[in-house]
Amino acid sequence: MKSGNIVLIPLPQSDSTIKRRPALLLKQMPPFNDWLLCGISTQIQQKVDGFDRLLESDANYFPQTGLQRTSLIRLGFLAVVPKIQIIGSIGEIPDELLKELLQTLSDFIQPV
Repeated sequence: MKSGNIVLIPLPQSDSTIKRRPALLLKQMPPFNDWLLCGISTQIQQKVDGFDRLLESDANYFPQTGLQRTSLIRLGFLAVVPKIQIIGSIGEIPDELLKELLQTLSDFIQPV
């Protein structure tokens, strides 16, 4: 697994069930090599302009994502997850898109 991979992780739901949900691996974290990741959702109406990123199903790279329909990379939905909890990789995003996302996140957390 590497940064830019789209993986499945178990996430608890409001009804106490656990479902496999897609997430984007952003960066491996020291010292235990856990992963900083962000959620991916089909609830595109939740998009935060200038922050989240839409993965549109008609994009030339979309088949490589492993996603089934237009989805939203939610940079505001971050988590650090032990790699043992990652079920597996279903796809990836282009390196250039990953760089843009990391830059957006970096710009956001920079002190003013």
